[in-house]
Amino acid sequence: MSVDYKRELQALIELTVSEKASDLHFSVGAHPLIRVTNSLIPLVKKPILTEADINAFAKILLREDQYARYLEFNEIDFSFESADGVRFRGNSFYQRGRMGIALRLIPNVIRNFEELNLPPILESFTQRPQGFFLCVGPVGQGKSTTLAAMINMINKTRSEHIVTIEDPIEYVYQEEKALIDQREVGIDTKSFEVALTAALRQDVDVILVGEMRNTETISAAVTAAETGHLVYSTLHTNDAAQTINRIVDSFPAAQQAQVRVQLASSLIGIFSQRLIPHISGGLVPAYELLINNNAVSNLIRENRIHEIPSVIETGLEQGMIDMNRCLVRMVQNGDITIENAFSHSVNPKGLERLL
Repeated sequence: MSVDYKRELQALIELTVSEKASDLHFSVGAHPLIRVTNSLIPLVKKPILTEADINAFAKILLREDQYARYLEFNEIDFSFESADGVRFRGNSFYQRGRMGIALRLIPNVIRNFEELNLPPILESFTQRPQGFFLCVGPVGQGKSTTLAAMINMINKTRSEHIVTIEDPIEYVYQEEKALIDQREVGIDTKSFEVALTAALRQDVDVILVGEMRNTETISAAVTAAETGHLVYSTLHTNDAAQTINRIVDSFPAAQQAQVRVQLASSLIGIFSQRLIPHISGGLVPAYELLINNNAVSNLIRENRIHEIPSVIETGLEQGMIDMNRCLVRMVQNGDITIENAFSHSVNPKGLERLL
């Protein structure tokens, strides 16, 4: 009996949405799996997947040119929108010589800061005329969602030109006051750095760079921020100090002093976040926020990055917060367990002193 893979995929998508799952996984020899509040759950009522099943799903999820690249390079990032408008960010790959697919659900509605339990001070970083703002953290910690909320706030409040450069496009914005051009790497542009350079000739006010994957992209983003644009981007780093070191260290030694000077003047803030299980269900963000003031700027310029955590700890009145203080506040408010606070702290001994 032949399988109607389009109908089966649609049924799995509907199940992912109805169960409020964040991800859908296809792996040979296993039932389809969904991730709900950080736990993978096998859909045991669905048949165990074969290579032929996953290949059939891949042909539906990918365009012909993407499918050809997948077979050639063994992995590909993509976005997919179902017939009823449900969007996913996906990656098709091979493991042990067999196909696999991971799909991340992208909500159609872009939630605001309050709905995402994000600090209201983030709004101030949407009102800057120019500068460089980074949202950092490991994979799957809500960085894209936070930046989408910030971009959408600008969209709702200012008549400006916003260009997003993504691989693939995740959130799709409904234009309100702003003009929004969304460019996908591999379809609308060759690369992040090419699109960034082009954006400077497109009368742009705000630029979202989905990810800074190489030195060229980082350099172009910093330059764009220096030349009068508001630039948002992400990095897979753990905190503000590590982020600054990662940016500087990505350049040859001879260029690093100049990069520190550029970063000292263009950086406006670094927001590091983790998603932690809420006591009553769901996930809530814990975060660290660095705001670039004169003290921080001097530390960056003088290569005293290791002192930045101390500045964050003492910058509470200016709106800064370190991860441990945020975790303590969440424990005291009854949002998360002490166990989860310790498991997500990068400095458990410091957390113990605060508790």
